[in-house]
Amino acid sequence: MAMQLLLFCLVILKISSVLATMPTPFNEPYVGGNGCPLWSDIYQNTCPEAEAIIFSWVVKAVSEDSRIAASLLRLHFHDCFVNGCDASVLLDDTEDFVGEKTAAPNLNSLRGFEVIDAIKSEIELVCPETVSCADILAIVARDSVVLSGGPSWDVQMGRRDSLSASREAANNNIPGPNSTVDTLVAKFENVGLALNDVVALSGAHTIGKARCTTFSSRIQQSSSDLGSPDVNLDFITSLQQLCTGPDSGNNVAQLDLVTPATFDNQYYVNLLSGEGLLQSDQALVTGNDQTRQIVETYVEDPFAFYEDFKNSMLKMGSLGPLTGSDGEIRRNCRIVN
Repeated sequence: MAMQLLLFCLVILKISSVLATMPTPFNEPYVGGNGCPLWSDIYQNTCPEAEAIIFSWVVKAVSEDSRIAASLLRLHFHDCFVNGCDASVLLDDTEDFVGEKTAAPNLNSLRGFEVIDAIKSEIELVCPETVSCADILAIVARDSVVLSGGPSWDVQMGRRDSLSASREAANNNIPGPNSTVDTLVAKFENVGLALNDVVALSGAHTIGKARCTTFSSRIQQSSSDLGSPDVNLDFITSLQQLCTGPDSGNNVAQLDLVTPATFDNQYYVNLLSGEGLLQSDQALVTGNDQTRQIVETYVEDPFAFYEDFKNSMLKMGSLGPLTGSDGEIRRNCRIVN
């Protein structure tokens, strides 16, 4: 029965030739809703150029704009937290359809859509209707981390693309920059992730930037808060200077002032010194003893952070994938076929 299910999945994904080259049907796969697995190297026979094409485009994008690495990583995160990793975040609004791009956490915030378009266009020329937009997002996220100096991992693939999106779910499910630890944990648990995943995946904020409007609560500390030993007055003052004045809301600050373009554990070092940019970042050390303990572990052992981050990315990437005959392989990531 298990072999019949596997064969069904392979036929649907047009990769039946992979079966002959695999030593076992799958190695601890992540399983989709209809029982079809995700695994690495799924395109080795049907589109062996896929990962190289994707990597080359991410290299080009990062060389032109180092900030784009964080933006591409964030696309995968915002996609997976809304009805699973199905590329729903890439769908454009139309006269008859309102998707996730205009939801509050995404509007005028998400970037990198043109990079995904370029990747998809080239892959469609080489391997038409084979590689999903959802898989592209997962691979791009990994490559962005690697090109920023972070760890690599074997991306599990085989997702298909959604036929719809949910603005309401995007508004409700994606954690906000002012979230408390309790809110973060609740939203992560709501999609099947745990407290340690909260801390590990928050480490993505070791690269990238944020606008003043997203960390206004850090600037507006009460007088009692400013007297707390956990508050870095010099850091808060620097943020106030950056974000004070007309039209300053769109000014941006580095999420990690020390190594802003390098994927490392400096983000956690910053939290212990009171230099977390977002309220949701700093809350990891001030709002919960368990999360603070994990932060301290990552400060002492960057390799522990890398391992946990890789594992959490794989867990997140396996959230609610469409597989088998569900969904479709979009020819254009912005619209359904």
